[in-house]
Amino acid sequence: MTYHVPERLNDDLTMSAIVHSASNPWTPSLQPGVERRFLEREGGEIARATTIVRYAPGSSFPAHAHDKGEEYFVLSGVFSDEHGDFVQGAYVRNPPGSTHAPFTKEGCVIFVKLRQMQNSDSKTVFVQTEKQRPEKTSIDGLSRIPLFESDRETVSVEIYEPATQWADRAACGGEEIYVIEGGLLYGGFEYRAGTWLRFPPGSDLPIKTKSGCRLWTKRGHL
Repeated sequence: MTYHVPERLNDDLTMSAIVHSASNPWTPSLQPGVERRFLEREGGEIARATTIVRYAPGSSFPAHAHDKGEEYFVLSGVFSDEHGDFVQGAYVRNPPGSTHAPFTKEGCVIFVKLRQMQNSDSKTVFVQTEKQRPEKTSIDGLSRIPLFESDRETVSVEIYEPATQWADRAACGGEEIYVIEGGLLYGGFEYRAGTWLRFPPGSDLPIKTKSGCRLWTKRGHL
């Protein structure tokens, strides 16, 4: 099977990047039934990467180690390994040096980031967001489910009620957003579910939504 894996894609972290993943084709991997949509990438099959990965029912991936860590968010279905079953809404961090052999019985789609952790990251994290009560914030209409926090980064799921605006803000330390559901208004455009956005430190990032939205966010890491 012939397919193209980009070795460099949105890899300049000092530049903004916006990708609507649904507009990208599914690219096969080395494992039957496992396909990818690339968002950012630096390297070949082993790469610093942010990717949407789709597993067909009954597919699997051989046991492997995460030299520089892995974190993922389950968008649909059930993603499993020897440590458990992770359903839609699950957030998992596997630190550098961890190993697993993932598989799925019914199929799944995950948003995954590879080789982007510090060597000092040593904690495995699992949060089932569908079972968490969102915490109110000082912004009217915005609540948050914390996922992970360190001196380098803060990861959370943010829930915006319809007509919420968070205008007076800036991405201190840089910001990544993945639209899980709903629509995010930015720069005169509405970005729907499946859109990934990355902004470097110092960017002006007013957030608005008409109909409401749910976002996966990471801040401070750039």
